[in-house]
Amino acid sequence: MAAHTVQLTTDLQQSRERLIMAREEERRRLRRDLHDGVGPTLASMAQRIDAATYIVRDNPDEAIALLQGLKGQVRSTLADIRRLVYALRPPALDELGLLAAVREHAAQVAGGSDLQVLVEAPEALPPLPAAVELAAYRIALEALTNVVRHAQARTCRIRFAVVNADSRPGLRVEICDDGVGLPADHCVGVGLTSMREREVLELIAQGHSNPAMAERLVLSVKTVQNHVSSILGKLQAADRAQVIVRARDAGFGKGGTA
Repeated sequence: MAAHTVQLTTDLQQSRERLIMAREEERRRLRRDLHDGVGPTLASMAQRIDAATYIVRDNPDEAIALLQGLKGQVRSTLADIRRLVYALRPPALDELGLLAAVREHAAQVAGGSDLQVLVEAPEALPPLPAAVELAAYRIALEALTNVVRHAQARTCRIRFAVVNADSRPGLRVEICDDGVGLPADHCVGVGLTSMREREVLELIAQGHSNPAMAERLVLSVKTVQNHVSSILGKLQAADRAQVIVRARDAGFGKGGTA
């Protein structure tokens, strides 16, 4: 019993250390983007404003032209900042919630095309882990993008359903359309692969075996094995146990599936 307790304590400590490392890596990425991108741009803008103030009396036309040129730089910087914020977590999820955020995006897509997008969902969803909510949102948006680009469809349905996942409330996301479908020689791209791997990672975190995941996702066991191998490589994990720990640290497998 004592040895088991020591092992659990060690595993917990290692898990916390990995979580801290992941957070520090994200902070390092943000610092790099801010220091190498936004920082120099703001410094350049300040210098151009100073230059305009020096010449405004003697050459007002040149000063005006200089300030007008800053408009594009300001817009570009704002876009960079929004990109950084969105990479952390889409603001619409916090402002609107999952269902309303998907409906808003669907309305924007439908408004700019002949595609009719229907979002079907229960009136309310159970509380979901942030990782599951984010995964469901990105899956829905990526799938809808694929429909618009490739399906030549008239109607697309996005269905959210609350299901029982091992005695816990889970979330199922289905996207279907009436388009032409994929050609027989189609090579699966990065978007479809990443969506599927999110599903596999969630099920791994819940402790499902490869055959169980294959049955649940309607895939061959070989395909599931390929996804698991890819996830092992991307997470730089030595084995399935490490994948489970890292997935749960990231919020997967804690009360919902996407």
